[in-house]
Amino acid sequence: MEYRPFGRTGLDVSVVGVGCWEAGGGYGAIEEAEFVRAVGRALDLGITCFDTAEGYGMGASERILGQALGRRREEAVVVTKFGMSYRDKPNLRDSSRGRVLASIDKSLKNLGTDWVDVYLGHWPDPLTPFEETMTALDEIVREGKARFVGVSNFRREHIEACMAVRRVDIAQYGWNMFDRRMQREIFPYCQEQGIGVMAYGSLAYGLLTGTFSEDMDFGSEDWRARRGKMGSIKLFDALFGPEGFPRNIRAVDELKKLAARYDRSLPQFALRWATSNDLISTALVGCRTVAEVDDNAGAIGWSIADDDLAEIDAIFARHGVNTAPDYWIEED
Repeated sequence: MEYRPFGRTGLDVSVVGVGCWEAGGGYGAIEEAEFVRAVGRALDLGITCFDTAEGYGMGASERILGQALGRRREEAVVVTKFGMSYRDKPNLRDSSRGRVLASIDKSLKNLGTDWVDVYLGHWPDPLTPFEETMTALDEIVREGKARFVGVSNFRREHIEACMAVRRVDIAQYGWNMFDRRMQREIFPYCQEQGIGVMAYGSLAYGLLTGTFSEDMDFGSEDWRARRGKMGSIKLFDALFGPEGFPRNIRAVDELKKLAARYDRSLPQFALRWATSNDLISTALVGCRTVAEVDDNAGAIGWSIADDDLAEIDAIFARHGVNTAPDYWIEED
């Protein structure tokens, strides 16, 4: 396994990490016992970073991850998040001091641990001052409930406001072949400040598995079945909407041929691309089965030639895929 520094935390993390959104439900089918075996296999292979969130099934993902890690908790760098999916809030978000302190205790109980390695604000809460949130996060670090803290999906000006109160140790953003918006200003800022970067959506929420077809039936319980209609988040419409989805599938079909030149699966090829940016400490990818974990590990120990990196860009250009649109993660 390959390891990289996690910003300035002093921790090293596996360059491939496990994202646990699927374990919370609503994102494809998952069999709990097999997921537990998959986590064990990941640890055996040296994968150390596991990312979950309170909002993934309101504790469901945290609970199954905690069960899966069991006595091997100290082998893992555990990251969880707070701040979203609260039905009692009009915008579903809450990063107030009271919520931060209550949520960390719930997450620790769900995970079956006394501490998390990293605790992140999942989405910015426009109704709570950043000073209030960061002060509360600093409090839980001083109490030993989290070792490090950070943000997910925050704009640069949001991070700067947070940094004025307390250092942001880690930041988490979407990053994959289809979505490269963060390279414009977020990634340069994180590099300048020594903030560790976690990349989520490394396989573009399944698109880069190469298993989808233009008439794909996701099933009624899967959020991708909405064909991109995820509130104000334009990215999901670009990926799974009625206009973008067929175009994206055609691009993926070409990417499969490029991956075959390396005798690699498309997920391995896509993960290698995501980690080819040295700023990325760890690229997260879901794992429902042991076989998926083994495949993901195949993204380590080789590189993509510069000519083929250019060919990836050419493929997207031929199919009219805009990998760095002007919109942010969500509409203003």
